[in-house]
Amino acid sequence: MKKLVYAFEEGDKDQKDLLGGKGANLAEMTRLGLPVPPGFTITTEACRHYLDHGRLPDELRVQVTMALRRLEDVVGRRLGDSVDPLLVSVRSGAKFSMPGMMETVLNVGINDFSVTGLIEASGDERFVWDSYRRLISMFGKTVLGIDGNAFADVLDETKSDKGVESDVELSSADLKELVEAFKAIVLEHSGRPFPQDPREQLDLATESVFESWNTERAYIYRRRERIPHDLGTAVNVCTMVFGNLGESSGTGVCFTRDPATGQQGVYGDYLVNAQGEDVVSGIRNTLSLDDFAQLDPISYSELRRNMRRLETHYRDLCDIEFTVERGKLWMLQTRVGKRTAAAAFRIATQLVDEQLITMDEALERVGGAQLAQLMFPQFDAEADRTLLTRGLAASPGAAVGKVVFDSATAVEWVARGEQVVLLRRETNPEDLEGMIAASGILTSRGGKTSHAAVVARGMGKTAVCGAESLQVDSEAKLAEADGVAVREGDVLSIDGSTGEVFVGELPVVASPVVTYLEEGLAVTLASCDAEVAELIRAVDRLLNHADSVRRLEVRANADTAADAERARKMGAQGIGLCRTEHMFLGERRILIERVILADTASARQAALEALLPPQRADFIEILEAMDGLPTTIRLLDPPLHEFLPDRADLMVTVARAQERGETVDVDLKLLAAVNRLHETNPMLGLRGVRLGLTVPGLYGLQIRALAEATAARIKAGGKPRPEIMVPLVGSLMELHLIRDEAVTILAEVAASEGVSLDVPIGTMVEVPRAALTAFRLAEVVEFFSFGTNDLTQTTWGFSRDDVEAGFFAAYLDKGIFTVSPFESLDADGVGRLVEIAAREGRATRPGLKLGVCGEHGGDPESIHFFNRTDLDYVSCSAFRVPVARLEAGRAVLGRSDVKTSGGPGIQPEIQRA
Repeated sequence: MKKLVYAFEEGDKDQKDLLGGKGANLAEMTRLGLPVPPGFTITTEACRHYLDHGRLPDELRVQVTMALRRLEDVVGRRLGDSVDPLLVSVRSGAKFSMPGMMETVLNVGINDFSVTGLIEASGDERFVWDSYRRLISMFGKTVLGIDGNAFADVLDETKSDKGVESDVELSSADLKELVEAFKAIVLEHSGRPFPQDPREQLDLATESVFESWNTERAYIYRRRERIPHDLGTAVNVCTMVFGNLGESSGTGVCFTRDPATGQQGVYGDYLVNAQGEDVVSGIRNTLSLDDFAQLDPISYSELRRNMRRLETHYRDLCDIEFTVERGKLWMLQTRVGKRTAAAAFRIATQLVDEQLITMDEALERVGGAQLAQLMFPQFDAEADRTLLTRGLAASPGAAVGKVVFDSATAVEWVARGEQVVLLRRETNPEDLEGMIAASGILTSRGGKTSHAAVVARGMGKTAVCGAESLQVDSEAKLAEADGVAVREGDVLSIDGSTGEVFVGELPVVASPVVTYLEEGLAVTLASCDAEVAELIRAVDRLLNHADSVRRLEVRANADTAADAERARKMGAQGIGLCRTEHMFLGERRILIERVILADTASARQAALEALLPPQRADFIEILEAMDGLPTTIRLLDPPLHEFLPDRADLMVTVARAQERGETVDVDLKLLAAVNRLHETNPMLGLRGVRLGLTVPGLYGLQIRALAEATAARIKAGGKPRPEIMVPLVGSLMELHLIRDEAVTILAEVAASEGVSLDVPIGTMVEVPRAALTAFRLAEVVEFFSFGTNDLTQTTWGFSRDDVEAGFFAAYLDKGIFTVSPFESLDADGVGRLVEIAAREGRATRPGLKLGVCGEHGGDPESIHFFNRTDLDYVSCSAFRVPVARLEAGRAVLGRSDVKTSGGPGIQPEIQRA
């Protein structure tokens, strides 16, 4: 019989694949001797069987019975017994944390018969009826699919009738009435009475947790976090301990360091006379752990000892859930805690300084996406501002947007191009889509461990929680703070680093991390406070360590001298892509237009001669900015329509002139030329090397301009290192023709200028045929650069501009993609072409240099692929250079943030289409 159930004492923290994260960590705490309520875990394998077959495995019922009886023997009580009954919680627990996305049912085992025994054993009638009403409402919502508002409305009516504001003010008689009202709701909405058999409660709750793996919100969360959909969740059945047993009881969540800032200390939330869901849901504003220390110093001291022990054991920030039952502390959960980007960098270097981890381990614990977050702009501290309210700084950042009061509106407004701030009393898992869409999240209730705070930190979203002065009426789409009304569509600016909320739109300034990257460490430290200085030092240490261990060079895509200078400040080791067509946009566009439309050799030559001086000047500037570093110049590669007059505009001009009887010879001639060159799909038409071969002298002009610019820099004492790159090659003969022309021109300029010109010639690999014939192309070039944007288009048969706005959203919804293949490399398809070209190109030319210059060169996960494929460099936008430096270092250590299922053929970025 396959083992599908493990007692907590049978597992450990390394069994997350089988026991899920929660179950593995409960087992680990049990092994450490911490006070964990006894229980058992039903494995992820059982979940996958249930999801595949629509029923629980036959052997599972037997194994649960055996585990349950062992549990009853350990605690000395029986599930649902009429005398001191055992109650259990049924909780989800996937391999990767998915806060609030799946189901939990507490107090399983209470029924009309066990309440008497529980009242007698506890001596607290109010507690028992409170626990019973909680079970019915949770069971009704999660297991029977009843709208939670049905229970919430009755609860609100009861509080109103009794003249109280909080649940804790209701009497035992009030709660007993609620139990009967809740049972009536179950019967009305489900057509069946609330189940009285404790084992039926347990089995149905287990199935509901398994089913919650495939709820829409869980699916959306996994898609965003790139968690494979085939993992399944474990179920943890744990002896109930009660935080709602009066004033000597309570429940809380804590962190061993501040998950928002990384500051050392004690951070968390506590509620007296409550169960865990009350803290996480944010429905009640919480007390601090300092308050907890005053209320129960003994339990607090034990909790502090356990926190230190767990952080030392896991060697990382720990997120801990605990309950105090009549003065007895119980540890309910621990995990390596989610944290903000700033906290990640600070904590990593703090743990190094505390000698708990090495610098390599510290580098593994931060990621390029987090560094990118730290580079986002912040609010200008000097700007005029009107403060609306203050809350808790739950997740840092600066967010500006129009206020919306529900998730659906957030999604709708963002889809039409608006930026929004989602304003709620508190968030719940059903708000996930709106939270993803919103620029920022603001709640009037909840603490740093509430649903809104935890999810926002995990997603890198700006969030302010627990702004108590805000009175929120979601139905009226109105909020008010100190007499100031906020309506749907009003603009707010929220600062997740300070917890401040401002009326209107505040201007933003550069992040101090960007200042550090551009101006240096000393300049930045001289102008920032101690907290920011700690962050800057952490970023500096980890970036420098990444530089010391990485193998990949990091270059930049830069088209101007200003771009090149900024890239160099960001740490770029050269230019991997200079797009020369960008030098001829705006006022210069007419120069290229004249070359392309010239109808005689003399007209074309005159146009080319006019192009030479500005092109040479551009090259001199960019070579000077990158002096001593490789500078890859891509020859012209414009889709033809970008450099021709608009065909539709010309047709309208001609038609209107003809209507007025005016002479239109020039426009007619121009229209005829544009019609002749018009293409249905310009991205696959006359561009790249094809343009260079069909417009005589065009590429020759560029090569001559580069050669003369290089000679000028050499004579000026510079050390230029230009490289010529031929775009969109698919044929060896194309390369031969351009190379021969280039070699001739380089020799001519070298002789006339009296300098030696050593200019490597390479090609972009951006169509499948180039990748598949790389063994031939390598005969005539010194380097390949993979243009993964076009290679993705041509491999998939996509026109990027059309498909991303067309059907990509549907493909993401249907799970064909987990992320756009233009954002993260399709390793199965496009990646395989890269591997073939790299391997076969180097077989022909062992010293062949290999790089990538598409947007994937700055994508963290794609960088890991390029490192494994043994490329020499990646090239990306200047802003992404620090990200690429960091990830290139992490790639050497084999660290990846992508969550994999371990199954065959699963690509975390893009599942097989």
